[in-house]
Formats: sequence, C-alpha cells, structure tokens
Amino acid sequence: MSIRKIWFFPILLIMMACDPFHTKLGDEVEQFQSESINFAEFPDTLKVMTWNIKFGGGRIDFFFDCHGDRVIMTKEEVEQNMAEVAKRINEINPDILFLQEVDINSKRSAKINQLQYILDNTQLNYGTYASQWKASYIPSEGLGRMDSGNAILSKWELKEAHRIALPLIKEQNFLVRYFYLKRNLMEASLEHPNGKLMLLNTHASAYAKDNTKKLQLDIIKKHIDSLNQQGIQFILAGDFNSLPPYTQQLNNFDDAVCTGGDFDANDYSKETDWMVPFYENYQAAIPLNEYKLNNKPYFSHTTDKKGFWNRKLDYIFANRNFEPGTGITHQKWMQSSDHAPITAIYSIKQ
Repeated sequence: MSIRKIWFFPILLIMMACDPFHTKLGDEVEQFQSESINFAEFPDTLKVMTWNIKFGGGRIDFFFDCHGDRVIMTKEEVEQNMAEVAKRINEINPDILFLQEVDINSKRSAKINQLQYILDNTQLNYGTYASQWKASYIPSEGLGRMDSGNAILSKWELKEAHRIALPLIKEQNFLVRYFYLKRNLMEASLEHPNGKLMLLNTHASAYAKDNTKKLQLDIIKKHIDSLNQQGIQFILAGDFNSLPPYTQQLNNFDDAVCTGGDFDANDYSKETDWMVPFYENYQAAIPLNEYKLNNKPYFSHTTDKKGFWNRKLDYIFANRNFEPGTGITHQKWMQSSDHAPITAIYSIKQ
C-alpha cells in the first residue's frame, strides 16, 4: 500500500466520524427579519418572484463558468452587485420572493449577509434560509468559508420552516461529496385570512451525470403531491436545472466553454420528460403551450454575459391558478445575474 493511501484512510475515517469542517446539514433553517418592518395588508392576489442571484456575483466571470478564473469578490463588488439586485427586486415589489444561491457568510462574497441586505433594502420583512453549501473551510480554489443556500422572503411572517435534504451526486467520491453542495427543498408556511399557503423553494443539481437530478425531482414531486392530496395550497419555485418539454435546443449551447466535465451542463437530451409531471399535474406561471409556441421569450439562463439567455431552468408551479397572462421572464436584466427572474400573480381566493 502506498504512503498516500496509508494517510488517506485515517483522514477519511476522522472526517466520517467528526465532521471537522462542519459540512453536515440537518433540517434546520435560519430565520431573519428586516431592521424595520413595513406594514402590509394581505391582498387577494400575491405577486410571486423567483430568482437565482448568483451569490451577488453579477456578471463577474468565475472559474465554474469557464469564462474566467475569479473565485473571491471584494466587498465593494458584492455591495455594488447586491445594490443592483435590491433595485430590481424593488422594481417588481414582490409579496413573496424565492431566492437561490444566496450567501450569508462566505469568503467569496466578503462574508456579507445577502439575505439580510435584501430584507433591509426592499419592502420584504421576513426571510427563512436553508444552507446548500456550508463549510468552515473548503480547501479548493481558495474558497475558504462557505455558507450559501436557498431563501424564502415575504412581507408577512413565515412559520413551520424546515429543510428537506435531497440526494447527493452518487458518482462523486467521498471527499468531493463531503465538501460539495448538499441540495435541498425548503418549505415554510404563510398563514393568511383564508387559510394557509405552503411555500417551497429548491435548486436541483446542475452537473450530475448520473440520475441524481431525476431522483431529486421525483422527491420534490412526491412532496407536493402529498400537500395537494391533503388539500393544502402551495407554491413551488426555484432553479430546477432542467429544460421544459418541447424545448427545441437540448445541447451544444453557444455559452458552453467548459472542458473536462466538472462544470459541463451542456446536454439535456436525456432529460426531455423530467419536467412533464410538474406541468401535467400543476399550474405553471409560464404555461407550457406558450413556451411550446416560442421558447426564446422564456429563456432564463446563460453563462455568457456578452450573449443572451439560451435556456429555461427556472420555474414557478402551484396547485391553484395564476392570473392569466401574468407570468413574465425578466430578460432585460442581463447584467444582474446569470439567471433572469420570473414573476407571476397568484390568486389566493379561487
């Protein structure tokens, strides 16, 4: 046995037993509120928004995009990018906001609590947060301390919040899995005059080459099916990292410059029916018949800041109706993130 292997196994055993870098996650969530609470009457309709904000990275070319090699941002860069994010959120003024890739204590984003920043600089009052990537230190690419995840923000208090773990990528070795993202479906309830509304947010795996993402989507679907069977109203939103049915381009995207496979998300040809159960059973903010007629107005992602959106990865679903014609993909905000936000008007009284 080599010296390398002799040292590797004790280290492996220690990490399995002691979690020295504090990467293990349970069902816990963190609660936040704005420094000053803005009173809001509860309306008959809710303006709902979902957005992957790229950890306040704007259009900086990071190493995982393969368009650049940046890892760490300066405090000034993060503050400037978050000011842009808050500005866009204020333009929409959502009642409910689902966020993905929010940093609250990460070296790469100058340890700025981005969730608190948004609460303090918008009309939203309450937030709940569930980590997807957490470690006291990541010994790779200079990342260091990491705490990044999903968040649900609201003008009204959120209750019963918890984190539901999703499967890890099986093809990764133990060390990579230990330090890598641990995806989740997070859930919180919003009590209103007519009952209770469950809010769910997720961010599925981007780079899995096995069936991990399909397993994650199946778990999400099973969970909302259970809520629906109980007669519970829900809204599900997030970055599913999957394309809708009737997508015309499934691979060979013009922004795909990564080589070697680690950050390659350029071929969805084996995933053409993965989102079908969501569309068949629930209401979509962007109806499938509209997307089928013309994909392009609903694209919500690209890694190339000099290009244009070239695929739809972001969704809002519900088991009650959205107001017809209110689903919008905000493609004009090209420089705010590598994802475009989606908004829709949801009807409480139906």
